[in-house]
Amino acid sequence: MVKTDRIRIIGGQWRSRLIQFADDELLRPTPDRVRETLFNWLGQDLRGKTCLDLFAGSGALGFEAASRGARQVTMIEQNMKAVRNLRSSIEKLGASQVQLEHADARVFLTTGSGRYDVIFVDPPFKSGLLAEVLPLLPAKLEEDGLVYVESSDKLLPDDTWSIWKQSRASYVYYCLLNLNLNG
Repeated sequence: MVKTDRIRIIGGQWRSRLIQFADDELLRPTPDRVRETLFNWLGQDLRGKTCLDLFAGSGALGFEAASRGARQVTMIEQNMKAVRNLRSSIEKLGASQVQLEHADARVFLTTGSGRYDVIFVDPPFKSGLLAEVLPLLPAKLEEDGLVYVESSDKLLPDDTWSIWKQSRASYVYYCLLNLNLNG
């Protein structure tokens, strides 16, 4: 039997609802405090926005966005245990605006269509995946779109990106990026 853990949605229509996720050492749900700061930065209300949750894992970021009114949230996850839990959470919440794809994020970014207002990027720490996907994101970002990045090290982006907001909570560095219009 797979042990599951839970995380609470902190705002919006599903506020205080719990979502389950598989107990897996690679899954690190974004802590409540970090999500609260992130969604304060984003303005709380995501009505009409399209969001992409790469490396969805527990789904904490994608479900939080959907709970706050995002028109569409696409979750990408490669781990099959995580996919099963995400499917279950989508059904329990009645989250019709959430689409889940069992795929490698890099493949999705190079083959999938669509552009997004907000892209959440929280790959397994020390995997090297952040460096691989960051150059693929400009083609998927709407004008004025934002990219949320979470990592174990402070992000030093190339000239493609500007850091709009950044912070740190314990061992987690996180920031919102936008395309550098001067770069």
